[in-house]
Amino acid sequence: MSFPSAEPSAPTPPAAPWPRRVADALWRGHEIGAPVSRVLTSGWDLLDRELPGGGWPCRSLTEVLQTRPGAHEWRLLAPSLSQLAGRCLALVGPPWTPHGPGLQQLGLPARQLIWVQADSEAERLWASEQLIRANACGALLAWLPQARPDALRRLQVSAQGNDGLVLLFRPQAAQGQASPAPLRLLVRHGNDWALRVRVFKRKGPPHEGELHLPSVPGGLHAVLTPRMRALGHGPHDHEEAADVVGRIAPARHERRQHQRA
Repeated sequence: MSFPSAEPSAPTPPAAPWPRRVADALWRGHEIGAPVSRVLTSGWDLLDRELPGGGWPCRSLTEVLQTRPGAHEWRLLAPSLSQLAGRCLALVGPPWTPHGPGLQQLGLPARQLIWVQADSEAERLWASEQLIRANACGALLAWLPQARPDALRRLQVSAQGNDGLVLLFRPQAAQGQASPAPLRLLVRHGNDWALRVRVFKRKGPPHEGELHLPSVPGGLHAVLTPRMRALGHGPHDHEEAADVVGRIAPARHERRQHQRA
């Protein structure tokens, strides 16, 4: 018994080209992803080359982890925050009282600052969420050492409607915890006052190694002698000093005692 031979299948027609808006949104895992919104250059060419879009992303959370709060924030972010063009900068729960002259030296006038004194994690989360939703600031910096993943997801959802930067500062111990932030960095102290930065989460291939960003604290370039610069040698993370000199932000009960006095 014979069977009719199967006819050769017709060649698959070539795929139609993607519409422009689809092609622009297409991302391949081996490439550094393009931003879904505008970015603000970090002010560090070496770092910008490793960040999707070439800068800090707006409408998104960015997490900066460090061994000690208050040790790196201003030196890392001052080059970008000075580009806010008059928009306010909100600080929620900073570990140190902001030092006006020091911030002025970094190009951040005190009149642009909004300092929110929030002691508990719940207060910091609430204040951060309200500021993000208000979309009234060019950048929000919040110190959230104990934030849970569900709280961070809520902030990420709110940040997608915010036109500015939203940066969260958390301890290095949070590196192994789940986080909805699309961009996460670890910053540590390096030689000669440099910052050692590792981008361990981004939209793109893993970043290998560390970036070394030369960063002498503002105003010290002219006064640091070679011997004083040598004090910055070695990875002494446990001895890092705050970027902008000030005193520890007072707790609520201390502020109340001061007011009663």
